[in-house]
Amino acid sequence: MAIDSFARSQHRRGQAYVALAALAWSTAGVLQRELHVGLGTQVAGRAFFAFIALAIFVAVGRRREPAAPIRGSGWAMLGVSVSTALASGAFIVALNYSTVANVLFLQAAAPMVAALLAWLTLREPVSRRSAVAMVIALAGVGVMVGAPGHRGILVTLLTIVIPISFAVSIVITRHHRHMNMAPATALAQILILVCAVGFAHPGSVDGRNLVLLILLGAGQIGLGLALLSIGARLIPAAEIATITLLEVVLGPLWVWMAIGERPSTATLVGGAVVILAVVIQARGGPARSRSEPAEQALPVR
Repeated sequence: MAIDSFARSQHRRGQAYVALAALAWSTAGVLQRELHVGLGTQVAGRAFFAFIALAIFVAVGRRREPAAPIRGSGWAMLGVSVSTALASGAFIVALNYSTVANVLFLQAAAPMVAALLAWLTLREPVSRRSAVAMVIALAGVGVMVGAPGHRGILVTLLTIVIPISFAVSIVITRHHRHMNMAPATALAQILILVCAVGFAHPGSVDGRNLVLLILLGAGQIGLGLALLSIGARLIPAAEIATITLLEVVLGPLWVWMAIGERPSTATLVGGAVVILAVVIQARGGPARSRSEPAEQALPVR
């Protein structure tokens, strides 16, 4: 009885930590909307503070030998870093040209894209449930992208690059699940910083914008990943996938409440269809093996 009570308590703790991680991630849109600096400064500043926070997180988690997770990772580590950098950078750029709801709902399609890529590259079987979820998600994405008044090919490409890039990082991580890929998130921020620093204007950052950049980098990414890594050790991966949908729901809500950015009807309808597809797939997914490190089974922001 005591063991069952402890297990339930641990499960509730895991759910709470993952929900808090989703809450942290959901602040990206409203924080970005409050920034009053150029795009290059946004991307570089977010990456700089995210790297500091994530480097501290990785070092604290590996106090005995902080560099150990990086050695020997080779092309897999680089692949996760590049794909994560592309997704993270495209995310901030897309927020400048599209609604928060549109970006987040399309990002939610990443699990389905990952399942398709894993089938193509790793020959992982696709269950009937996953196949149905992919078709439903594709329909939802089609509603959003094909809606009247959609903001052109650039936004379409950016918002499609995000789930594809996240999916690539998931597939590489699954294929190399013996490696600790947590440092790849920190390395990804370095890649973003190198690409964006030439377009940044640090002199334009006043005190208010500096605080917002710190919150966006250290809080939204760093704190979110830290909370997720704690909670993910306590609950199954399929449950994590469902709980983290809070980001997709709360993100548009914050900007709607804070600055009145109301998503279009087509975005709301298409987004609801995508979320339905993710829930269908997550509820049918197998639980993660206890021997598999939690951070190996999860996408990174």
